[in-house]
Amino acid sequence: MDDRLAKRLVPDGLWEIVAPLLPAPKRRRQGGGLRPVDDRAVFTAIVYVLTSGCAWRHLPAEFGVSTPTAHRRFQAWTRAGVWRRLHVAVLDQLGAAGEVDWSRVVADGAVVRAKRGGALTGRNPVDRGKKGSKIHVLADRTGLPLAVAISAANTHDSLALEPLVQAIPAIRSRRGRRRRRPDKLHADKGYDFPHLRAMLRQRRITPRIARRGIEPSDKLGRHRWIIESCIAWLFGRRRLTIRYERYPHLFLGLAAALICYNRLTK
Repeated sequence: MDDRLAKRLVPDGLWEIVAPLLPAPKRRRQGGGLRPVDDRAVFTAIVYVLTSGCAWRHLPAEFGVSTPTAHRRFQAWTRAGVWRRLHVAVLDQLGAAGEVDWSRVVADGAVVRAKRGGALTGRNPVDRGKKGSKIHVLADRTGLPLAVAISAANTHDSLALEPLVQAIPAIRSRRGRRRRRPDKLHADKGYDFPHLRAMLRQRRITPRIARRGIEPSDKLGRHRWIIESCIAWLFGRRRLTIRYERYPHLFLGLAAALICYNRLTK
């Protein structure tokens, strides 16, 4: 494989963060067998599948990783929680550099088609009832994804807000203790429910939610670009635009971590 492509997909700085998070390979009791494929080569192949949107079976041979090996190790690392820990590790570095803006966060969701069905899918009300999933995102003021989640396409946005807020990790700060509480939360009328406002105030987060029948949806205006940009960055990883996996959460955490790492390099 072209070394320049590999370094572009997985720079040395990213690999330094990823490598300590990967579980050690299991040793065979009887010994022998082939030497395990290098973890970095496998991780690079996984990032290629995520960014290009190709099927596992179309993984180029130049990566030096077979399709079964890449897919098997991807599933094992997913079960081990590697992507979530990678996302938090990158956010920690951003937080320590003062790059996480806690002054406000914005929440929203977007629906994708689920080709093979599976867990957390449902009839998509805006796609003729075809099966789909909804990706929920909570981003800071600059568009960094702080928390991501997935649900069935027919899940109301409001049901995802509290889990998203609870999923914000405790992130390092430039000075002082770790932080996980934003000052304000902006959202559209789909989140306008008294119990959600009460939940936010209980956590000392000021709700800035458009009120149904009182305020127009476009009042979110100058803050909506934040979440729209974040969702666009996620869907720039083409594997997320259509869900092919029967199991949820597979690529979403990795995509969020890569977006945060791109910000870290800038």
